[in-house]
Amino acid sequence: MSTQTENTTVPATTREIQLASRPHGRPVPENFRLTESALPELQEGQVLVRNLFISVDPYMRGRMNDVKSYSAPFALDAAMEGGAVGEVVASRADDRKVGDTVVHSLGWREYAVLDAAATTPARTDLAPASAFLGALGMTGLTAYAGLLKVAEFKPGEAVFVSGAAGAVGSLVGQIAKAMGASRVIGSAGTPEKVARLLELGFDAAFNYHDGPVRDLLKEAAGENGIDVYFDNVGGEHLEAALSVLNVGGRVAMCGAISQYNSTEPTPAPRNLMLAIGKQLTLKGFLVGGYWKYMGEFVEALSGWLADGTVRYDETIVDGLENAPQAFMDLLDGANTGKMLVRI
Repeated sequence: MSTQTENTTVPATTREIQLASRPHGRPVPENFRLTESALPELQEGQVLVRNLFISVDPYMRGRMNDVKSYSAPFALDAAMEGGAVGEVVASRADDRKVGDTVVHSLGWREYAVLDAAATTPARTDLAPASAFLGALGMTGLTAYAGLLKVAEFKPGEAVFVSGAAGAVGSLVGQIAKAMGASRVIGSAGTPEKVARLLELGFDAAFNYHDGPVRDLLKEAAGENGIDVYFDNVGGEHLEAALSVLNVGGRVAMCGAISQYNSTEPTPAPRNLMLAIGKQLTLKGFLVGGYWKYMGEFVEALSGWLADGTVRYDETIVDGLENAPQAFMDLLDGANTGKMLVRI
């Protein structure tokens, strides 16, 4: 098979971000390195993709540690990985043509060579390309599956979401409302984010810096309590939710961003015993176990996006060289919605 290319010259090198050293606690700029590497020659069944947007996500902090986890650690002195969406600029694969927009996992670089089978077409007829790293991608599926399949949300129930102005949390709250939640409560870290949650249809929202989270949540929930807690934060938020959950309540444990940069072991909730008397279910999950729901999710969410029931925010940083700072800012809560780097 001959190589199909666009009219421009195919690049021989790519700029990329490498992990230069492993962070201790909060990452610093010195942990990253911007460099240039040779691109491998395109093999049968492969494509060359020019990345348009790359995703920076909280889970990447765990991959910077050299410890055994659900995802292999990033290698030192090698390009980091993560979600990306880009345009095929050369192809030796029958099912991917030059000009196709695809999603793949070789982010943190300008160009990527990979097997066509490791790419997924982005339905840019439904939404802009960037949405397939957020609302219509892994982020959205995390929100959908976590709420409906893990927490087993039912219409009429009250839902609390922490990190609610983030990419996942903002979708969880809106999906819950779209599916008949009696009340949706969100927590966030700035007055601006709290205001945005109310604009997105949350019934109540609070700034967790304004006082003890348990008191703020109790006030927002009222006498009816909450039935579902979608946990993106862990720590004090999880402890607060346990105290306010109703009998038979469920917790979908998606993330614990309050603890990602901790250098010492973090204690469990001091009130975990409440789970016994209240007959609570706490279930951790990884989105990789829920890919079978992707079609169902895209169909549902694309309809909600089309009629305005669900909206999504993006915080976009320009330039590959600024990706490390975007990631560090993400861990500090600088984003509203999905944090993306435009290449």
